[in-house]
Amino acid sequence: MINPSQIKQKAESLYPQFLRTTISNEPFFPQVFSAGKRPDNNFIALREAVNQLLSESKQKLGYGYIVELKTLKTRKFGKQSIPQIIRIETEVDYLKLIKKEKEFVQFQVDVELIRLEIPELETWLYQNPFKIIKFAGLWVDLIKVCHYFQANPRPHLYMRELPIKVHTKFIEHNEAIICNLLEAILPPEVIQATEGEKNNRIFEKRFSLRYSEPVIRLRFLDKALQTQYNFPVSDFSTSISELKQLNFKECCLIITENSMNLLTLPYLPNSLAIFGSGYAIQVLKSVDWLNYCRILYWGDLDVDGFRILSQLRSYFPHTISIMMDQETFNNFEQFTVDVPSSDSKSLLHLTEEEYLLFSYLYDNEKRLEQEHISQDYVNRYLLNVLQQKRLFPKND
Repeated sequence: MINPSQIKQKAESLYPQFLRTTISNEPFFPQVFSAGKRPDNNFIALREAVNQLLSESKQKLGYGYIVELKTLKTRKFGKQSIPQIIRIETEVDYLKLIKKEKEFVQFQVDVELIRLEIPELETWLYQNPFKIIKFAGLWVDLIKVCHYFQANPRPHLYMRELPIKVHTKFIEHNEAIICNLLEAILPPEVIQATEGEKNNRIFEKRFSLRYSEPVIRLRFLDKALQTQYNFPVSDFSTSISELKQLNFKECCLIITENSMNLLTLPYLPNSLAIFGSGYAIQVLKSVDWLNYCRILYWGDLDVDGFRILSQLRSYFPHTISIMMDQETFNNFEQFTVDVPSSDSKSLLHLTEEEYLLFSYLYDNEKRLEQEHISQDYVNRYLLNVLQQKRLFPKND
């Protein structure tokens, strides 16, 4: 036989349905449960179960569930009043039973406020009753944010610049619910696609806000090229969005992982250098004009260096590695250090020669950092070997 605790559990499980029917103005009461089977061949257990059920019923407490009894004749105990049905007949009974009176009052207030201010959320209300409850007390400010984005769907401002009368970190602290609301009320064409993004700026990107972007450092290796593009400085840093707007098509770009190497690269015609900064190089994949440049990558002679090379080549298949070969390693092997290898050995975007050296470094847990390659070697490699490969004009 069902007991009071089980009745409350059943009632609580119906709460989402109750909230939705409240929103849609559909009937919910009465709710009827079976009382279950009576204890067999045990009069004491039967009497205790019935008494427990009645002791917490509306008949006893004045609210909650009603126990409907039926007089049955039993073979062993004679005539007995046996519970057959459990009924919850009113909203008041139901809410007092599951102890949700105050919560539901606030829920109703918030639903009416949202309906009045943003009628476009009607479907959202029905689908998300618990979110209405979760953010009780915040709906006035959440609505302010929604109103602003409805009027300004592409703000192009930093989050804290938005002229909304909420505290400065309100949007930041409530990004998830605000995102959910804006996706429900804004036209799809003003929401930016962010599928597959793996950073913490999804909200800003999705709703056209400015944010602190990765900064890329570049250095002109050719004074004539600097003059051609009318740059007042040879060494500068810029955000990734501004880098996209530049256009150094048909130039040669050397990407290096060490800042001192960036500063000491020699003069090279029609060329710039970029500070790659390790795996942060992934931000370059969105710079379309790099597809039209000659890209040279110079990383450490270690497992990570070749992984970054492979990653970069997955974005720009025409990337050529420099000073990441067996000859360079042999020349400076005395400066190698031992490092533990990690992760898998498989890389998809290396040449056969590169993969052989990568495998050796992986198996032997060796690293040759690029700053141990002498400046004289770097200069000769770039000015002689690369010219032979016709990556630079010979007579500049």
